[in-house]
Amino acid sequence: MSTGELLNVDPVEMKFPFELKKQISCSLLVSNKTENHVAFKIKTTNPKKYCVRPNIGIISPNGNCDIVVTMQAQKEPPTEMQCKDKFLLQSVIAPAGASPKDITAEMFNKDQGKVEECKLKVVYITPQQPPSPVTEEADDGFSHCNNTMDNGGSEAKSLVAKSTEEKDAAVQQGTKIRQETDVLKRDGKKTGGVAITLVIIIGLVGIVMGYLFKST
Repeated sequence: MSTGELLNVDPVEMKFPFELKKQISCSLLVSNKTENHVAFKIKTTNPKKYCVRPNIGIISPNGNCDIVVTMQAQKEPPTEMQCKDKFLLQSVIAPAGASPKDITAEMFNKDQGKVEECKLKVVYITPQQPPSPVTEEADDGFSHCNNTMDNGGSEAKSLVAKSTEEKDAAVQQGTKIRQETDVLKRDGKKTGGVAITLVIIIGLVGIVMGYLFKST
């Protein structure tokens, strides 16, 4: 930012993201610091290359003005991205109630009164390029697996885990039944009822073991 007695100018470096064969614009914010009307005029060392809107104007007391500078499309890149073009912003106190139509060249004659000047540089910058999308390339002779294959593998793992759990439960149940059978053999009386009970228990063991082998 450049601060004078009359105007603040932001920025003082006019940065253009240079691109071939494309018009590029840069904006300036000019603020009136005084309680007076201030007239301004912009000059450049290369008038055919730039369009300035507005290039002259009146800024009311404590008011602002946005100035847009457009560089014409260039056919060739600048050497080492350097630019020697310059701008000059001149300002002077204007009569109260003055309008842009009242601005004359004599108003900015230093012999006629105090004229404030602000020099502006032109800087070319390289526009930021968006990041290139990352593409995955398959090695020669190989192709990417389909996502549905991943889903099928997950389902198979789930079925295996479920079958393993059922197998473990059956083994635990069979062990428990065999332990109860041993207790009955040791402590039970040899009666017909006990014999029937043993037959039933042995049958249950057979059923459990059959289920176990079927699951495997």
